[in-house]
Amino acid sequence: MTAGVWLFSYGTLQQEEVQLATFGRLLEGRADALPGYATSLFEIKDAGVVKTSGKTHHFMARPTGNPRDEVAGVVFRITAAELAAADTYEVSDYKRVAVHLKSGLEAFVYVAA
Repeated sequence: MTAGVWLFSYGTLQQEEVQLATFGRLLEGRADALPGYATSLFEIKDAGVVKTSGKTHHFMARPTGNPRDEVAGVVFRITAAELAAADTYEVSDYKRVAVHLKSGLEAFVYVAA
């Protein structure tokens, strides 16, 4: 896939069952990291998201202001339609932002709203 956007995931978007339910396919990605952020667990109250992910608590990234902090994850190349599907999957406690990953790639990621 040459066209599309980069999406960084540090949580459930890495799970096969979530990818199949959200994108209709398994994604191929590579390891990367999000500098200047740290994660904590957050309770998900959306029954559909809990059913899809199998988890009541998901990680949520928040900026720390410390460039030495980083969140490990995977970056995926997806289409604009798949990005819209990811927007639908994520609950309103998350917002999508553009970031620069440790690798230098510019990607979208869902962080604390």
